[in-house]
Amino acid sequence: MATTHFVVLGGGLVGSFIARQLAAGEAAAVTLADRDKQALKQAAALAPVNISGADLSNPDAVAKVVRDADVVVGALPGHLGYRALAAVIKAGKPCVDISFFPEDARELDELASKQGVPAIVDCGVMPGLGGMLVAELAGQLEDVESAGIMVGGLPVERRWPMEYRAPFSPVDVIEEYTRPARLRQGGELVVRPALSDVELIHFTELGTLEAFNTDGLRSLLYTTSIPNLSEKTLRYPGHAQRVLLLKELGFFSEEKLQLAGGEIAPIELTSRLLIDAWQLEHGMLEFTIMRVEVSGRATGQPQTFRCELLDRTDPVTGDFSMARTTGWPAVLVARLLADGGGQLRSHSGIMFPEQLVAQTGVYQAVTAGLEAAGIELKYRAL
Repeated sequence: MATTHFVVLGGGLVGSFIARQLAAGEAAAVTLADRDKQALKQAAALAPVNISGADLSNPDAVAKVVRDADVVVGALPGHLGYRALAAVIKAGKPCVDISFFPEDARELDELASKQGVPAIVDCGVMPGLGGMLVAELAGQLEDVESAGIMVGGLPVERRWPMEYRAPFSPVDVIEEYTRPARLRQGGELVVRPALSDVELIHFTELGTLEAFNTDGLRSLLYTTSIPNLSEKTLRYPGHAQRVLLLKELGFFSEEKLQLAGGEIAPIELTSRLLIDAWQLEHGMLEFTIMRVEVSGRATGQPQTFRCELLDRTDPVTGDFSMARTTGWPAVLVARLLADGGGQLRSHSGIMFPEQLVAQTGVYQAVTAGLEAAGIELKYRAL
């Protein structure tokens, strides 16, 4: 069996997890690239991965790192993701990306098609797995009327004031809290403020959480024609109000302020402070919850299908659930690409996770891989 060389861009919590899981597979060689040398050393101490110190904000550096790759996985902060992905595609490398960048990935479709490579973007938990579940459940209905996704990652311990810990860059979380949320209602695109339409949702194993609008539908808005489509983020009750206070007071503003020591944008200071306040520390317990509901008609009768995911910090390895649930979909799809990928590898251009459901065996392979990793999906008809 030929060895597959995977290159993972980004050595953060999720990127290092992805690298470790890929390295644990058969006939796999993995290189993890990042400019943070300490993060690279920590990853290399946990798994047989090669490390490469590189400034991945530089497209030339990205091209150099992926030069010998068979498959590339992008796990960078959102503000770096698009340019890095463009560099990977330009280098002619099949890739899977979870960077959640604000740019429209479809703008890279022509380049990917010209280079003859598949680029599967937004391949995390949501966007990613949530979109796959929407497509799978919708496929069991004759007419689909609505689809709703709720998802969040939270610490078990509710610590004042924010009662939140982030496995991702605070800048990316703030972006989620400030970018207007796009929904679909009655077949029409609707734009609502982020953090709006707060509602309380009860979960049997967790108690009551709050859900609010965020701009997480992404590609589902144009890969599906479902007339009513929504995505909400889950947090402990009261979180949205606290974030709105910071937002209204200007703490997320990118407009620079003149201070005695020079200029600074409030968002830069806020992000720096939140790095410590939101940091997930080793030994902390947390969980990821996602609920997907799709409604319509089956055999002429109204029908609603629900799928729920609840994953917790791995008690043996200590791996955080947000790293597991975000990383595993990317790992499994990257392995499919490496194994020849069938229809995946033969496709060129930008692809989104929900579109993979139409490819024979892909959804089954992903869900089987999740189950093997201890990530359970519970389905029920309501």
